[in-house]
Amino acid sequence: MLLKKIKKENPLIHCMTNVVVTNFTANGLLALGASPVMAYAKEEVADLAGIAGGLLLNIGTLSTDEVEAMILAGKAANKNNVPVVLDPVGAGATSFRTEVCLDLLNRVDVTVLRGNAGEIASLVGVKATVKGVDGAIEGDTIELAKHAAKKFSCVTIVTGEMDVITDGHHVHTIYNGHPWLTKVVGTGCLLGAVVAAFVSVSKKDIKAACVDAVAYYGIASERAFAETNEEGIGSFQQAFLNHLNKMTDLDIKQLIRTKK
Repeated sequence: MLLKKIKKENPLIHCMTNVVVTNFTANGLLALGASPVMAYAKEEVADLAGIAGGLLLNIGTLSTDEVEAMILAGKAANKNNVPVVLDPVGAGATSFRTEVCLDLLNRVDVTVLRGNAGEIASLVGVKATVKGVDGAIEGDTIELAKHAAKKFSCVTIVTGEMDVITDGHHVHTIYNGHPWLTKVVGTGCLLGAVVAAFVSVSKKDIKAACVDAVAYYGIASERAFAETNEEGIGSFQQAFLNHLNKMTDLDIKQLIRTKK
């Protein structure tokens, strides 16, 4: 019943995300029932992260000052038992991005690591192909996710045609979603914020919250495509936000396509 709980509690989600997706992320969280705040100044991030329900660290548009602020926010979140979601956007594309992510993982206790296969592989030293924010590997995605979860002591989500969620031992694979999600800027980044919202109201079972979040997201995209496939991706984006708003816990339970 996490969707119902999110709408009731309206958790504050502190998003330190990239400039390309800020508006879409805020609107997506509002559609879900959470309350977004976007704050980056190192003078205030610790205060905000400490009182938030969840913290998203998204490295999409990096700067040295922002990295410093992310570390301050992450440590404040850890101190106050606020879950932290790290989205390593483009890790592997440049050494700077990879090093920043590894530094964050070393200095902040990350609750959930969410990325595509190429990004996650780059963080654990597995050979990957990364082009911009897109990435892929030749090996087993499930084993990659388990490796990352164990290495960084966090729940890991590897997204793709098959989404993998694992704590390093138990694995869920989810098959909901639609390729049009890759045609709209910010859908991957918004997922990180959605995961933070779900985890914020279910701190005792992080993996289960992640499973519900990923399934919820995929089902909403399927419904949006069915409604707008003849109109195009602009209409799809609007319909996707609508379905994020209209979805119920029963929808997730009935429509999730998963394997344990």
